[in-house]
Amino acid sequence: MDQLSDDRGRRRPHLAAASAQGRKLLASPRWRAVLAVAAGALPALAFPAPSLWWFAYVALVPWILLARSADTGRRAALDGWLGGLGFMVAVHHWLLPSLHVFTLLIAALLGLLWAPWGWLVRRLMGGVASPRKTAAALVVLPSGWLMVELVRSWEGLGGPWGLLGSSQWQVGPALRVASIGGVWLLSALIVVLNTGIAVLVLALAARPARLSRPPAALLVPATAGLVAVAAVTASAWAWAPRPEPAGRMRVAVVQPGVIDGVGGAGKRFAREEALTRGLAGRDLDLVVWGESSVGYDLAERPEVARRIAALSREVGADILVNVDARRSDKPGIFKSSVLVGPKGPTGDRYDKMRLVPFGEYVPARSLLGWATSVGKAAGEDRRRGERPVVMDVDNGLKVGPLVCFESAFPDMSRHLTREGAQLLLAQSSTSTFQSSWAPEQHASLAAVRAAETGRPMVHATLTGVSAVYGPDGERVGAPLGTSASTTATYDIPLAEGVTPYVRLGDWPVHAALAVLAVLCAAEGVRALRGPAKGRFRRPAPERPGPPARTAHGSPAHRGR
Repeated sequence: MDQLSDDRGRRRPHLAAASAQGRKLLASPRWRAVLAVAAGALPALAFPAPSLWWFAYVALVPWILLARSADTGRRAALDGWLGGLGFMVAVHHWLLPSLHVFTLLIAALLGLLWAPWGWLVRRLMGGVASPRKTAAALVVLPSGWLMVELVRSWEGLGGPWGLLGSSQWQVGPALRVASIGGVWLLSALIVVLNTGIAVLVLALAARPARLSRPPAALLVPATAGLVAVAAVTASAWAWAPRPEPAGRMRVAVVQPGVIDGVGGAGKRFAREEALTRGLAGRDLDLVVWGESSVGYDLAERPEVARRIAALSREVGADILVNVDARRSDKPGIFKSSVLVGPKGPTGDRYDKMRLVPFGEYVPARSLLGWATSVGKAAGEDRRRGERPVVMDVDNGLKVGPLVCFESAFPDMSRHLTREGAQLLLAQSSTSTFQSSWAPEQHASLAAVRAAETGRPMVHATLTGVSAVYGPDGERVGAPLGTSASTTATYDIPLAEGVTPYVRLGDWPVHAALAVLAVLCAAEGVRALRGPAKGRFRRPAPERPGPPARTAHGSPAHRGR
C-alpha cells in the first residue's frame, strides 16, 4: 500500500503540470483559435469518403468542451464561429481547386452561424453544473444546431450540403428515424448524443478524489438524454410505418465517364448513344442519363431528338436525358430533364429550379462577379425553372426528377412524393471534383431522401458515383464508381404509403423553433427580474482545485 501511495504521489505533479499546460494553451488566443478550427472540422470524417458514421456521435464533443471552457460569452461565440469555419472548409474542401480563396471566404461567412451556438454552449454548460442547466443543454443545443442547419440550407447560402444527419446514410436504424422526422431529426439526436457524452466527460473529469461516483447533477440528466436517444431509435425501428411493396421497376443507368477536350459534348453524346444501344433486349421500363448529358436544345437540333427516339425504340423504353443548353423558345440557358419516347420528346420537361451558387450563377453578380477571375465560377447565369414536375413514363409509372444538388433538399423530394411520384430521380455530374470526396457524398444523399419519403431513388451521373436506393434507403445493386464508363440495370422495388415525414413535414425544425422561443422568453424574464432571480444564471467561475503536492506530500510552492 505504501508503494502504491508513493506511485500516486509521484504521478500527481505530472498530472498537475499537464493540466497547467493545457490551461495555458487554452488561454492563448492563437492556439485556442487553432483548436477551435480543428475541433469544428472533426465531424467531416463521418461523411463520405471516410464514412466513419459512428464518429458523428462523439465528433462534436471537443468543440463543445472548448466553447464551454471560454472565459466570456464573446470568447465562446468566437469558438463557435471558428469551429463553424473549420466544419465548412472540411466538408467542402473539394471546392478549393474551383473557387480557391473564395471557398475560405464563404466558409468564414457561413461559420458565423455557429457563433450563437457557441455562446449557448457556455451559457448552459459553463461554470458550476446543475441538473436544470444540464437538462436544458440537452434540449437547447440540438435546437440551436438545427437553426444553423436550417438557415444555411437556403439555396442562396449554398444549400443543405453536409447536414449532420446525412452522415447516417448507411445506418438502417437511423434511416428509420429519418422516415419520421427527416434528416432534421437525425441531426438533432446526434447533437443530443454529443451533448450527453460531453457532460459525462465533464462529470468524470470533475470527480472528487474521495468519491467513487461522479456528481449526480451531471450524471443523471446526461444519462437520461442518452437513454432517450436510444429509446427514440428503438421505437422508430419497431413501430414506424414501413413502405408497403407495390411492384418493381426495371431501370438502366448510363454513365459515359470522363470525356474532355474539344468537341466534348459531341463525344459524350456518341458514347451515351453506344452504351444505350447495348441495353436492347433487357426488358427495361426506363433509361436514365446523367446531368448535362445532352448539350443541344432538342427543338433547335431535331436530328438529335430523332437519334434519342431511335434509341428508345431500340431498347423498348423511354429515355430521360438532361439538356444543358440555350433554349430556342425562351431566353437564357436552362438545365432540363427531358423525357424522350419512341416518337420523340413526350412533352414532359423539368427545368432545374435551385441552382448551385457560383457553379451555375453568381449571386449579386455586379458585386461578386470578380469570383470568375479567381476560380471556375459561372460565366453566365443559368435560368431557373418555375415548378417541380412529375412525369408519366410510357408504362404508366410516375417519376419525379431532380437535377444535381437538388437531391440535397429534403423538401423537394417530399413535394414530389406528395404529388404522386413512385420513383425519385437525380441527374448529376461531379466530374469537376472527380478525385475528391464529392461524388460519394452526393450519391449518399439519395439514401436519406429515399428513407424520408418511402420511395426508391436513382442517382445517375455522367462520371460516377451512380447508385440506387430502395424505399427504405438500403442500397439496390452495385454502384458505378468514378472510373466506370458503362451501364447498369437495376430491378428496383416500388412502394406505396406515406411516411410520417412526408405527412408531417419538418416538424423537428418547428419544435426547435419553439424551444428557442421559450429560451428567449425565459432570458427576457430573467433580464427583467435581475441576474439573481433568473432561471439560468451566468456561469460562475469554477473553484480552483487543491494545490499540487510533491511526491512527499507537501504543498508545492508557487513560483515567484
